[in-house]
Amino acid sequence: MKRGFEFLKQIKENNNREWFTKHKPEYDLIVKENKFFFEQIYSELQKHDSLQGIHIFRIYNDVRFSKDKSPYKTNFGAGYSRTKPMLRGGYYIHLEPNNSFVGGGFWAPNSEDLLRIRKEFEIDTTAIEKITSDDTFVKYFGELKGEDGVKTAPKGFDKNHAAINLIKKKQFVVKRKFTDKEVLSDDFQKEVMATFLAMRPFFDYMSELLTTDLNGESLF
Repeated sequence: MKRGFEFLKQIKENNNREWFTKHKPEYDLIVKENKFFFEQIYSELQKHDSLQGIHIFRIYNDVRFSKDKSPYKTNFGAGYSRTKPMLRGGYYIHLEPNNSFVGGGFWAPNSEDLLRIRKEFEIDTTAIEKITSDDTFVKYFGELKGEDGVKTAPKGFDKNHAAINLIKKKQFVVKRKFTDKEVLSDDFQKEVMATFLAMRPFFDYMSELLTTDLNGESLF
């Protein structure tokens, strides 16, 4: 991991194809190390959950629709999806000097799922509030995060509803930051796993919600 961090620091200062091409052999070795680490996490997590797959993100930026035309990312990342349709949510690892974190949740739910979540929170927030106020959840994540979809209230919802701060969200995610020292420590893999396992009550609740209708009847 240390060699990978040094490479990322260098590419941040030399984000161009000429430099990258020159250092491609070094990058190829780092990719193999990262793949081994990410796959170890996958194997360990599979013991505790049912995963649909792993996606190790490439370092190459898609600059077609971005204002930032830098050809390369300055981070390494991997995502782990749970087995659909009954299990929802995804795990994510982001490794970047001074900006590493482990997170997960529901980054971009489709319109049908988003409406189902909002309708549930409109009716009752007891379950989600119990999960997000639990000592373990607070210790690892602090609070439920995610961008708001609207400024006041989604169409059809009361802007004065007691749970409007939850209802207007378009994302429902959790995140735990790590220092460079923590990432490079021998305990990092153990801490990644502990963080992922701390997400499970949240994931399990949301999975049940998204696989039933408002009457609690299974959709499958």
